[in-house]
Amino acid sequence: QVQLVESGGGLVQAGGSLRLSCAASGHTFSRNTMGWFRQAPGKGREFVAAINWSGGTTYSTDSLKGRFTISRDNAKNTVYLQMNSLKPEDTAIYYCAAALNPDVPTRRWAYWGQGTQVTVSS
Repeated sequence: QVQLVESGGGLVQAGGSLRLSCAASGHTFSRNTMGWFRQAPGKGREFVAAINWSGGTTYSTDSLKGRFTISRDNAKNTVYLQMNSLKPEDTAIYYCAAALNPDVPTRRWAYWGQGTQVTVSS
């Protein structure tokens, strides 16, 4: 059974940092694009960032570039999201996802985690 399990969320003050992790099991995703999405209260799910199978190419929302960085460790079957200079508007549930293809950009998101809550206080 394929599982994506996020961790690392929590409560942080504005200006602080968090590092989210997404550990995959039941399948080796070393040949799949991995990504992060988020959903703020009362809003739809929003794309955050994606990384290709090798980690050599990343793709992210323009408004988050410079603050959020996606990376991966295929040996650990894990993808990360480093979030710096956090703002209250970054408050959301953050979801990890795995795509069916190896390269970015993609819309073929097939597997999803349950999400981890990130709350940024002002």
